[in-house]
Amino acid sequence: MNRKFLLACAGVVLMAGPALAEEPIVGTWKRPTGTLIQYVSCGADKYCGTVLTGEYKGKSIGEMSGKGGSYKGQVNKLDEGKTYNGKASVSGNTLSLSGCVLGGLICKSESLTRQ
Repeated sequence: MNRKFLLACAGVVLMAGPALAEEPIVGTWKRPTGTLIQYVSCGADKYCGTVLTGEYKGKSIGEMSGKGGSYKGQVNKLDEGKTYNGKASVSGNTLSLSGCVLGGLICKSESLTRQ
C-alpha cells in the first residue's frame, strides 16, 4: 500500500513539473552596460523588472505580460526618464527588449544576456 501511495505521489509531481516551470523571462539579465536586471513573477502571466546594480539600483524598469518567451508591456528607460511601450522575447540565453514612444517615432532596442 505504501508503494502505491509513493508511486501516485511521484506521478503527481512529474505531471505538475511543466506547470510549475518558470517562464523564460524570470531570472537575472546583464545589459550591455554591465548593469544587472532581475525579472520576477508579480502576478498571473506578469513579470516585474528591477535594477540590481549601478546608479538605479532598486528601481523598477517596468512590467511585462505574456508567456512562452514572448511578452509585452512597458519598459522604463531610467536615464532618459521615459517609458516605452515595448516587447520582449527570450531565445536561449538572450533577452531582446524593444520599445517605442511618441506613437513609434522614437524606438530603442537592447539585448541582455542571462546570468
